[in-house]
Amino acid sequence: SSFLAPKAQRKNTSKWSFPTISKTSTMKFNSAAALLAVGSLATTYGFTPSSSVSSFTSHRQSLVRPSARLPTHIQHTSRSATTLSMSTFKVGIVGATGAVGKEIVGCLEKRDFPVDSLRIFGSERSAGKEVDTKFGKVKVELFSEDAARECDVVFLAVDGDFSLAHAENICAGDDGAVVIDNSSAFRYKEGIPLVVPEINAETTKGKKLIANPNCTTAIGLMAVWPLHKLFGLSKMVMSTYQAASGAGQPGMDELMEGTRSVLNGERDMAENKVFAHPLPFNVIPHIDKFQDNGYTKEEMKVTWETRKICGLADDFPVSCTAVRIPTARAHSESIVALFENPVDVAAARKALEEAPGVKLVDDVDNMKYPMPLTATGQYDIEVGRLRENIAFDNALEFFVCGDQLLRGAALNAVIVAEAMVENGALQTKTAA
Repeated sequence: SSFLAPKAQRKNTSKWSFPTISKTSTMKFNSAAALLAVGSLATTYGFTPSSSVSSFTSHRQSLVRPSARLPTHIQHTSRSATTLSMSTFKVGIVGATGAVGKEIVGCLEKRDFPVDSLRIFGSERSAGKEVDTKFGKVKVELFSEDAARECDVVFLAVDGDFSLAHAENICAGDDGAVVIDNSSAFRYKEGIPLVVPEINAETTKGKKLIANPNCTTAIGLMAVWPLHKLFGLSKMVMSTYQAASGAGQPGMDELMEGTRSVLNGERDMAENKVFAHPLPFNVIPHIDKFQDNGYTKEEMKVTWETRKICGLADDFPVSCTAVRIPTARAHSESIVALFENPVDVAAARKALEEAPGVKLVDDVDNMKYPMPLTATGQYDIEVGRLRENIAFDNALEFFVCGDQLLRGAALNAVIVAEAMVENGALQTKTAA
């Protein structure tokens, strides 16, 4: 079960296979509530990503291991470009017109990343289009490795096959660009850092190809890491509740259109092409392909990536059940964390309050706790429902929500670049 060899656990099948769903009798719903849900879905993307709290600016250095002191860029959400670097960088994005790519552009803008020039690369279909950015209008260029290599840093917001074909060529040699890859292509490859900057930014030193973790893992570890430093993690059990947008725009469209078709009386049960079963008014305990051990690949990603990012043993016990739910955006996770040392809820709360990128939302008397509704569009993940677990010794249980397109993808990638500027791994071509 080593994270370095996940392929060994996959079934040798190339196609998804799902049982046929028989037509059922007419389903009864609360139409008013469901219509509100559809309205909410339709306006989900009408937000401006922001960080609602100052958790990036307030944290305790004593909670950070000496080898992983947080660079100054993680400590501040608002700063001038000169705070991060006196240099400016030629930045490239492949896939900038997709959901994650658009958020990368937004994060570069809002965090004042020192951009000298922004180049956007795409396919023949998107080449020639113009994208409005804070850095001016940018015309989408037809992708080529040679053009990408002219940049100082390239963000890949594409699928794993594209990354496997091009990422290493883009960064090869002294004159290659730094590549930060959002796909799963290199996450488990030895020698390539898998990075959540607040945890292991130091692993980027001297590297030119960096892997961004799975969104579920990144969101969960933001909450687990401060507790691990405090009490020493010994085991972890996670259950996830993942939004439709985790399957991209097609997943979002299927949820919205399917919900409308049922509410309008056009169908008793929504159609499904993206998901294993109809998602409206349903939950599906199946994300990605099933493995020989009974877990899905999505679930095993949490196991493999937690071990690698946190520097844990290859057989460190982490178990996950991943469930797709009919929400638009932001993933949720219920986590039971077992520790080597006795736990203290008050100390845990303090550690989470002071952790960068974490917002403690835990006021049950006033019905305040993490929810996708409030986590959507936020840079910080939300943590709440914190309590001592009554089934296990030395264990805490808590609930986490985070925007998977931001903390689980685009924001993480941009903070990785900031960390690399800080530690010298990312330089301008002239400076290098």
